[in-house]
Amino acid sequence: MIRLGLTGSIGMGKSTIARMFADEGLPVWDADETVHRLYATSEPLKAALVEAFGEVLTDGSVDRAKLSLNLKAKPDGFARLNALVHPATVADREAFLVHHAAAGTRLTLCDIPLLFETGAQTSFDKVVVVSAPPEVQAARVLARPGMTAEKFADILARQMPDAEKRRRADFVIDTSQTLQANRQQVREIIRDLHEA
Repeated sequence: MIRLGLTGSIGMGKSTIARMFADEGLPVWDADETVHRLYATSEPLKAALVEAFGEVLTDGSVDRAKLSLNLKAKPDGFARLNALVHPATVADREAFLVHHAAAGTRLTLCDIPLLFETGAQTSFDKVVVVSAPPEVQAARVLARPGMTAEKFADILARQMPDAEKRRRADFVIDTSQTLQANRQQVREIIRDLHEA
């Protein structure tokens, strides 16, 4: 089974590209969706987050707004959060990959925003980076509800620069092109991998 990793910085269109791969029949594992699910269902993770960051639950699920406020109050907040959440998401991803390998799936995709930042690229056979020019990225991100230039800068500071991601990629999809052009790129990547 070929393990394909998908990544890209905030506002690059990664979720749209992941949906295109799913539309072509690939099983897709989504890191963000997994974190949301674990925040709602994993009792050990919820307990660890409460112990580390105080009262961050609302109606039995991790409240991301509360968690964000508590993270900012601690100098090592993001490092502590990653140390708790990362192992749980990696275990979930590995279970997904093992399941699909056993089922005889030829190609799977894992959508991981911080693929390079967490060293996860070593778990994949090929990596697709979703990219767009900086002005396109900024316009997309700053149009999001509640987003500010300061928040955007904070997020970018925690992510590897786009140019470095592109340099490390096996495939780059430029989402400043049309959706049809992007869909064609997705199909070409799948065809190339099936023929490899």
